[in-house]
Order: sequence, then C-alpha cells, then structure tokens
Amino acid sequence: MNKKTQRQELIDQRLNMPDRLQRADLLQRVMRIWLVGRPDTLIGAYWPINGEFDPLPALHRWKEDGELLEQPLRRRIGLPVVDREKKTLQFHAWYPGCPMEEDAYNIPKPKDTEVVVPTLLFVPCVGYGAGGYRLGYGGGFYDRTLATLQPKPFTVGLGFAQGFLPDLEPEDHDMPLDAILNENGVVWPIG
Repeated sequence: MNKKTQRQELIDQRLNMPDRLQRADLLQRVMRIWLVGRPDTLIGAYWPINGEFDPLPALHRWKEDGELLEQPLRRRIGLPVVDREKKTLQFHAWYPGCPMEEDAYNIPKPKDTEVVVPTLLFVPCVGYGAGGYRLGYGGGFYDRTLATLQPKPFTVGLGFAQGFLPDLEPEDHDMPLDAILNENGVVWPIG
C-alpha cells in the first residue's frame, strides 16, 4: 500500500473509532504522567485536526501545575505556524483564550504572539512504527523543521494504538522521534 492510501485509511479509521473519546482520555492521562519530572519550561505542540489527539488540555494543566510549585516555574506552550517560503514551522506562544487566526491550511494558529523555541515538542502521528518513525500528512514540515531547529528539542509523537504500522519503512529524510506515546503508554523507546 502506498503512503498516500495508508494515510487516508488511518485518518478514516481514527475518525470512525467509536471509542475515540475514551482513548483520548487515556492518552491525556499517559501524557500528564509522562510529563511529571520533566525539566522543560517551553513545550511545543499542535492544534488537532482530522480526529488527532488533542494535547492542549494536558499541556494547559502542566502549565498550571508549574504555577503551583513551591518555587513557581513560568511554563509556556507554543503552537506551529507555517513558514510558506521555507516550508518549515516556527512556534508561537499560545495560551487558552489567545487570539487565533487560520493559517494557509485553515488550521488555527496564534495571532501576533512571540516566536518561541521549545525544548520539548509533541508531534501528531497519523501512523507510527518501530525506531521512532512517524507517518505524517506528507508535507515534510516537521522533518524539515527538526533538521534545522537549534537547539534540537526532545520530540514525542502522540497517536492512538490503531495507528501502529509494523511495516513502516522510513525514507532518507524522515527524522526519528525520541519517544512515542499512545493511550496504552510509552510505545517508543521500548524497554
């Protein structure tokens, strides 16, 4: 099966999962537990589309938890904004209630907020396989961004268990993720 067909099949499956909300709740819990003890104060994420898992509630809670510490941490969240010329992503500060506008792909993005560089980046997975490789939408935005972003953030893929592809073959330009989480827990690295 070619990647374009595989992508569409996985998106259709994800949109039609009868228990997607329950799976999303489990993945929210996995993500919150995984974040405990992480030293990061600036995390990049994404605005969910096509039935993707929504990481923003867990990140908002992570941000609020930082404010409750004995020595409060200023935790921040960034969302991607497409650089149409370079076909890469920049991350702009986001917070609940932040003014938003649609980007060139009709995806909401923060409007007129500062550019930030995350030390941890949550990446959406249409599908994923062994070795930390992901199947995205085919635009290559994350791969190009990760190849040039300095310092390189720790990258974590987020997806549902139905997106696991045992035969996913990475291409030369594919950048492996440092970890992958689904509603069952950490699925990469294995160990």
